[in-house]
Amino acid sequence: MSAETPLERPATPSGLCATCQHAQRITSARLSTFVRCGLSATDPRFLKYPRLPVARCEGFRPATDLAGPQGHHI
Repeated sequence: MSAETPLERPATPSGLCATCQHAQRITSARLSTFVRCGLSATDPRFLKYPRLPVARCEGFRPATDLAGPQGHHI
C-alpha cells in the first residue's frame, strides 16, 4: 500500500435512520459522520445521536425524499 492511498473504513449501517424523515447526517470538522435524530429536540424519549444501527423506533416515519436538506443521501 502506498502512503498516498487513504484507508477505507466500512460505513456503519444506520438501520431505520437511513430512510427516516427525522434523521439528519452530521459531518464534523474532523470528517466523522453521525446521524442526529430530529425528534430529540422536542421529545426526550429520543436520543440526539442514537446508537447505530437502529432496528426499532417509535418515531420512525419513512422519508418522502431520501436526499437530506443539503442534498446528501443518508
